[in-house]
This record gives sequence, structure tokens and C-alpha cells, in this order.
Amino acid sequence: MRIAPVSLMFLILLTAPAAGRDLFVSNTGGDDTFSGRQTRNAPDRSGPLRTIARALQLAVAGDRIVLIPSDEPYRESISLVGNRHSGYPHQSFTIEGNGATLDGAAPVPPEAWEHFRGPVFRFRPPGKAHQQLFLDNLPADRVAVDRFQVGPPKLEKLQWCLHGGHIYFCVEADKLPSDYPLTYARLQTGITLYHVRRVAIVDLTVQGFQLDGINAHNSAREVHLSGVVSRGNGRAGVTTGGASQVEIDLSTIGNNGRAQVLTMPYSRTSIRNSNVFSNTAPAWVDRGGKMDVDGEPVEDGIDGGDITAGGEAGQ
Repeated sequence: MRIAPVSLMFLILLTAPAAGRDLFVSNTGGDDTFSGRQTRNAPDRSGPLRTIARALQLAVAGDRIVLIPSDEPYRESISLVGNRHSGYPHQSFTIEGNGATLDGAAPVPPEAWEHFRGPVFRFRPPGKAHQQLFLDNLPADRVAVDRFQVGPPKLEKLQWCLHGGHIYFCVEADKLPSDYPLTYARLQTGITLYHVRRVAIVDLTVQGFQLDGINAHNSAREVHLSGVVSRGNGRAGVTTGGASQVEIDLSTIGNNGRAQVLTMPYSRTSIRNSNVFSNTAPAWVDRGGKMDVDGEPVEDGIDGGDITAGGEAGQ
């Protein structure tokens, strides 16, 4: 059977995936009632959206969500789920950060603090298993606590710890906690990936979340993190869950609470040209996943040294 050229072209158009759209987001000048198709406000309401969550509601496979950066972080927790947030072999579903920050922290309410003893105060955050405390938007000096310890350890000025579900903080002389710009991890996870494929997250900082900055929770395949900074999260900067595949490239991960990179059974994580710092927790905690650095397999986690991909691991 012969197919006429015009009919053949029509069949190709029917079966080929549509070209992905750009959806623009501005948390300072956008509006979630807009369509997100333009970078600036317009009479036809085609200007940028205000939240990434709304962009994900409108997005379909192969789209690109483009963040318009500002001095104000995007204070959201977002999830990418299923085929509509996946890409094609020739075109990833992309979140293009353009240097923006996704931040899960919130100010500690002044009335939440109670006096413990001496210069030490405490408050009970909603998330008790994993937490972070930030002083002037940077991780405050944390003191490790043995889980069998009866009471909190001794704290020096401006140090903190998490013990028994409370955050303890030591103030300077003649000061109260409310005298400091203190924030804590309020939202749970920055970006959760679930049953997606061919996703790219580019040029984005993710910080201040209770659990993980980025969590490829389950069956997140061909996920590429490029130019990502994941820092100051309560558990891990990046977690690769069951049957997920994540490649980390040109990225920086550090200052996280329990692990910088955490890998679960049946997962694979590849690190290229990146820095993973073991300054606050092991560089890699292995719970059954596989890891390679610059194409070379490594095993059993890295407890005492950094991962410097592009150079040598564990130094």
C-alpha cells in the first residue's frame, strides 16, 4: 500500500510529540491567574505566573518552567509526578532556575521561644526528626547530639542543637532569641520527583527544607541536576530513592544535616564535575544505592572526606 506524501506528513504530525512550551514564573511580578507565556505583564493576561506550583499545574510533557530570579526566594515545596512532568528522548522536562533560590525556611516566631537555663532558649518546631536553624540566612553553628543523651549538650554563644524535639539556641549576653534573624526549616522537601523520566533541573539553589533539598523518591529516571546548589537541608541535599537514576553535574552540595547525598536500594547516582562537602555530614551515605564519580564506581559511602568530581573522590 502506498501513502501519498501529504498523508504521510499528516501521520507524522499526529504521532510526533508537540514542541515544549516555556512557562515563565516571577514570584515578585507574576500572577497565578496569568497564562505564563510571557516574561512581562500584558493586557491579554499572558504574563508570568507567581508560583512554580501553578506552572506545574499548567505544564505538560516536554515543557520548560523558567524562573525569573529576584532577591526574594521562591518559598514553595513542589512535586513533579508522572508523564505530564516528564520529557521526550530529544527534549527534557526542565526547571530552569536562572540563579533563583527555592527556600523552605521561615522565621521563628518570637513568642515560640521559652527560656531553658542561663543563656539557652528553646522552641519546638513542627518538624522534629530533622531540622536546621539559620542565622541571617546561613546555617548556624550546630552541635551534634548523641541520640542516647539525656539532656542537651553545653552550647557556646550562637550555637544550637536539636534534642528531644526542641531546637536549643545560646544567645549572647543581654540578648534574647528575638534579637536575631533566626529562621528554621518549615517546609518538608524542596523538590520531589515521582515516576518521572527525562527531567532537568538547572541553575537553581535549594535550601532550608526539613527533609531533603531534592528527593528522587521512586522511579525517577534520567534525572539531570546541573548547576544546582543544595544546602542547609535537615536530612540530605539530594536523595536518590528506589529505582531512580540521578546524574549530578557542575553542582555543589553541603551544609546538610545527615548526609549530603543519600542513596536508597536499587538507585543509581552519578556525580560529574561537582563538589560534595562533608563539612556537616558524610559526603555520601549509602543505604543500598550505587554511586559513581566521574565514571568510576565508589562503594560503601564516604564518611570522612569530600567528593570532588572532576578531581579525586574522598579527598
